[in-house]
Amino acid sequence: MSLTPSNMLPLGTPAPDFSLPDVVSGETLSLADFSDYEGLLVMFICRHCPFVKHLQDALGRFGRDYNGKNLGIVAISANDAIEYPEDGPESLKEMALSLGFTFPYCYDESQKTAKAYDAACTPDFFLFDRERKLAYRGQFDDSRPGKDIPVTGRDLRGAVDAVLENRPVFQPQQPSIGCNIKWKKE
Repeated sequence: MSLTPSNMLPLGTPAPDFSLPDVVSGETLSLADFSDYEGLLVMFICRHCPFVKHLQDALGRFGRDYNGKNLGIVAISANDAIEYPEDGPESLKEMALSLGFTFPYCYDESQKTAKAYDAACTPDFFLFDRERKLAYRGQFDDSRPGKDIPVTGRDLRGAVDAVLENRPVFQPQQPSIGCNIKWKKE
């Protein structure tokens, strides 16, 4: 595990398009599938990372809390499943079902989507506004494995609420911290 912060992509960056299979439904999803939502949250997560495990139950709750609230949510795993089989599509499907994810969980086998988003770690969060311009990229909250701070999602929830209410998102934004994305060896 390599402790890695978000790259903090510049605010206002347009959301890159993607075309990825949802590990649960098998349906291929793209950016256009979320066009009717006021905001779009793209999360890069995986199954094996202790930072994701630390907040995975809260991610499930987050999805349920915002279900029906005009927010599109998609989770993406881009880790090399050859080197990290726990992050392969079948295992991710088990994770999504066991945690009750209400949002699609896609697998980025080529890793092109993760590179297009400049994703660096798991978890890594990218929140886009109605025009699909980046409004927030940062941490879920201040909680980390081994810290005695409850997982609340305070930072991300505040950003999502601002986007859904068409208000500016607070500044400064703190980077997420987690395991580095497991890039394929070239």
